[in-house]
Amino acid sequence: MAVRPSGAFAAPTITGAPVAPTITGALELPRIVRLGPNLFGAAFSLMKLLPARYILDRARDDGRLEPGTVVIESTSGTFGLGLAMECRLRGRPLVLVSDPAVDPRLRRRMRDLGAAVDIVTRPAAVGGYQQARLDRLAELRERHPRHFLPAQYSNPGNPEAYTLLADELAATLGWVDVLVGPVGSGGSMCGTVAGLRDLLGPQVAAVAVDTPGSVLFGQHDRPRRLRGLGNSLMPANLDHSAFDEVHWVSDREGFAATRALHRRHALYMGPTSGAAWLVARWKAHQEPAARVVVLLPDEGHRYQDTVYDNTWLRREGLLLRRLPARPAEVDRPADGGPEWSWLRWNRRRLDAVVPSFGPHGAAA
Repeated sequence: MAVRPSGAFAAPTITGAPVAPTITGALELPRIVRLGPNLFGAAFSLMKLLPARYILDRARDDGRLEPGTVVIESTSGTFGLGLAMECRLRGRPLVLVSDPAVDPRLRRRMRDLGAAVDIVTRPAAVGGYQQARLDRLAELRERHPRHFLPAQYSNPGNPEAYTLLADELAATLGWVDVLVGPVGSGGSMCGTVAGLRDLLGPQVAAVAVDTPGSVLFGQHDRPRRLRGLGNSLMPANLDHSAFDEVHWVSDREGFAATRALHRRHALYMGPTSGAAWLVARWKAHQEPAARVVVLLPDEGHRYQDTVYDNTWLRREGLLLRRLPARPAEVDRPADGGPEWSWLRWNRRRLDAVVPSFGPHGAAA
């Protein structure tokens, strides 16, 4: 029988995989699972932990996180949860600005971790709730002179963080031909595909998954039910020239695909994962010789009463009994209908596809 040494506590020695020092360190990388003959999923518990940890580490190392510095960020989703987990473990005060669409369970969890969650109640005339959150953010920065702003939409540390994911995919799979994933801030897809191209070559294709009514790839802003991807504002971290294809998946299709992913592969994921899997599944079928990887950003626990509840789906008119077989190809973003459509983007800048948006995504 092993005898515990006397005196000071001795850290355990465990044969095999290294022990992560914190839960966030243990969860920042995905499980990589086979979903088809040539399709693999990178299934995260919480993908936004990766940039949250990376950005806070860089700020600490650069001296921007002094004692008493308040971390302030605008978020309506899991980046806020990632920050809340990390700030709690680091003993950092955190203020999150969000809007009424934030899931009540997520809001309670972030507050239970010690974050102050400030909810804006009215959308801005231009830019909707996202612009309203940015306006409130500016007020809070004035109120807290000693603050740090992670700024996931513009901080280059967001895409840089995903170099670690690219390393993991290349080391585990050896080769990747196509990367498919949802786009919101631009960080995960742009950062991961840049890392894969550095490691494997420029031939690695990138397929963006957006939703109708998002401005990210040239459509006009309108209300969206599929949260976690798409945007009402153009994030600085989105490099349009990284993408070979863009797909717009509707809310009904994304929710139905989420349920199908659970039934077929026992992967209990959120709706952005379902939308990305729907596109990746089609892409893998279209190119059977290609090795396709899809990013599945977070688990489905927050959606038990919505996406995973047929009564809610039926009441909201969002219940789709059968998955669509294929998307409709369009020539311009504006031609995309309310259902799944796609465009050959061919690594062009936004203004080369939609001249009215200008080179930086702003409407001309």
